[in-house]
Amino acid sequence: MADRTLEVWCFDEHAGVVVDEPNGMGFTYAESWRGAARPPLSHSLPLDGSHTTAAVQAFFGGLLPEGSPRERAARNLGVSADNDFALLAALGGDTAGAVSLLAPGERPAPVGRDVQWLSESELAKLIDELPSRPLHADADGEYRLSLAGAQDKLPVVLGADGQIGLTKGRIPSTHILKTPIAGHDGTIANEALCPAIGRILGIETVRTSPRRVAGREFLLVERYDREHAEDAVRRLHQEDFCQALGIPARRKYQNEGGPGLEDCFSLLREAVAVPAREALKLLDAIVLSFLIGNNDAHGKNYSLLYLPDSPKATLAPTYDLLSTAVYPGLSRKMAMSIGGEYRPDYVQPRHLNQLLERAGLGPAAARRRIRALADAAPSAAHQAHASLTEEGWSAPVLARIVETVEKRASRILEIAAPAPARVRAG
Repeated sequence: MADRTLEVWCFDEHAGVVVDEPNGMGFTYAESWRGAARPPLSHSLPLDGSHTTAAVQAFFGGLLPEGSPRERAARNLGVSADNDFALLAALGGDTAGAVSLLAPGERPAPVGRDVQWLSESELAKLIDELPSRPLHADADGEYRLSLAGAQDKLPVVLGADGQIGLTKGRIPSTHILKTPIAGHDGTIANEALCPAIGRILGIETVRTSPRRVAGREFLLVERYDREHAEDAVRRLHQEDFCQALGIPARRKYQNEGGPGLEDCFSLLREAVAVPAREALKLLDAIVLSFLIGNNDAHGKNYSLLYLPDSPKATLAPTYDLLSTAVYPGLSRKMAMSIGGEYRPDYVQPRHLNQLLERAGLGPAAARRRIRALADAAPSAAHQAHASLTEEGWSAPVLARIVETVEKRASRILEIAAPAPARVRAG
């Protein structure tokens, strides 16, 4: 069975073994990992080993790309697109978070200087090749990188001088490079504006930077699962909510069996150290997605972040913030309902009340927080738009997003209006 196993490493420590079995992948923790009181790799994979095969499949399969990038990567690697184990063996050397999957006997390479710095022409060529060569993967296996999601992206290193490089894994990647989404205008400017609106509102979002090289647009997203200390970069462990709940990526949408917002709040109560604080951060993220028209905020767009010496997690900064409502032809429904209503324009106060009740949030305080965000949102959108325009980004989609925020903010103020005071008889 040696050729059907992969050693799992996390924080550069041996965490366990994945085995390719006839009924799916199995996983066993290393005794050294459990003895060192390290956190579980996933909320769905408890340290006592009481997990299911489905949970193992959901967590490790959730490290892989989805959709077309997955199919193209599999074709380039010469493996079946539905074979999670084979893809992990080929791509799992550097995943989201701190997990690495290596062949038996291999160990994570010591931190060293393995960055291939790219000239502008080399970077432009890399961007051109990404659609046909996702994650820079090929049968030679030189770069063993994996990121979940259906958009073309690549882990990269950003140098102090702004130069971009590729790493084979000894030096952790610091950023994710994203390319435009075909068929939709201005997605790079879109995904730069939306997190900026959130930051102005005081919401913790990923930091993004739109760039151009040789006429090609791309986005650099600073990795939140990295910790910078002096001259070193350390990987932090993370998992998305689908992984934490043992739900496979193919069911990430609520109406396909994926998590709903109530499930997300319930997960936080169990998995984080300070549930009340993290629940408010999640509420902020949900409101932000509603404001910008991010209808694709599903269970894989929220994550837990772990430190080596704590069994409890924190909520990761909000990421993959893209206004989808501004593009005709994309779904008008939200990935997760608000109180059972998927259509943003049809959300009523009763739907919000149901969500707040089931999420265990104090309705009066939650409404005040929601209204405060909605009050400030139009100004934040205009400010973020102005900043991007000054930086040379004037895509027409930006004005459409600002208009969406203005309309959604007005709608939220209606939905979250204070409950009318009851008149006492007598």
